[in-house]
Amino acid sequence: MVSISTFHCVFLMFLLACIFEVGYGKMVFNVMEDGAIADGNTDNSKVFENVFNKACQSKGRKLVLIPRGIYMLRPILILRDSGKLDGQGPSAWNNNTSSKDPNCKALPILLRFDFITNSRITHLTSINSKNAPVNVFACKDVKFDHIHIIAPKDSPNTGGIHLGSSSNIQILDPTIATRGDCVSMSPGSKNINIKNVKCGPGHGISVGSLGEGPNEEDVSGFMVTNCTFKGTDNGLRVKTWARSYASNVFNLTFEDIIMDNVMDNVNNPIIIDQQYCPSRNCEKGDSQVQIRNVKYRNIRGTSSSKIAVDFECSKGKPRDKIELNNINLTYHGAEGAVASSCSTAKRITNGQQQPDSYSTHSCSTFHEIKTYSSLIIQFFW
Repeated sequence: MVSISTFHCVFLMFLLACIFEVGYGKMVFNVMEDGAIADGNTDNSKVFENVFNKACQSKGRKLVLIPRGIYMLRPILILRDSGKLDGQGPSAWNNNTSSKDPNCKALPILLRFDFITNSRITHLTSINSKNAPVNVFACKDVKFDHIHIIAPKDSPNTGGIHLGSSSNIQILDPTIATRGDCVSMSPGSKNINIKNVKCGPGHGISVGSLGEGPNEEDVSGFMVTNCTFKGTDNGLRVKTWARSYASNVFNLTFEDIIMDNVMDNVNNPIIIDQQYCPSRNCEKGDSQVQIRNVKYRNIRGTSSSKIAVDFECSKGKPRDKIELNNINLTYHGAEGAVASSCSTAKRITNGQQQPDSYSTHSCSTFHEIKTYSSLIIQFFW
């Protein structure tokens, strides 16, 4: 069952095929023809219920068409017998040039939640989204559970679940296999609980990119636990632009992450990149995003690259209090023993460390302070 509760105002842009292109023999149920009004104020609950009931009772191929707009719905909309949204991305991916041509419109987001409060989205499947499958903006107290997002690993970078300016969000038990980030969190994301993610292929779980624009909201309060990765380019990543605008990232915890035998071809199991530049044509300079209080606990598995833990910090805003506790990452390639890379960080290590804190490359000079329960290593420029 798919349930979406307490919609205040929601962009429902399924656009499963393309609004004006419907396959032969498919019955179309258009909410507008049944009286829906997309003004953000009119209650459309009864109309939506009637349209979905008619679609479910009909035989053969069918499509519920919700044209672009803002629809006000009352507390409960229920789609029974599971829900699958087919974005039919292959029909558009190769024909879209929006990344190169500013006159070409971006492809539609499959499912977008804007300004939603106290809601639950469960047992939903998205396949082959033309653009981002799930976009969450300015939402509060929303729970996603058992969401399945699927796209070919050679598809465009559509990603999985993207969060921005949202708080108290739970993402539980999803399976996400696309080319982009399984879950990504942009400015204004606060108090996010991510648990039991099966991620891959894709780019892993990412915080950022951050610092691209002025007056960005801070990012804080993430708990990522009990996740597994398979075929991902990255594992756990925090990324900020070089020569960025100022903001803060703090209180992040990554715990009980399994990368052993299920993490194939992962180049960066643990990475903080404050020189993020996907185009390789960015302005030079130091990131002004301050990162502090980040904890990595019980991370185990294999790395496809020699550098399994890579901390590339900003000289202008050194990272403060990065905790590594029971890290066990191995590398079996031809480049030798597994290692870590670090710069401009204050780091605390506890328990097993593989790669250990001493097997570092490209690091600044450092000194050690031994305590009864931990080893604190501080890096200085």
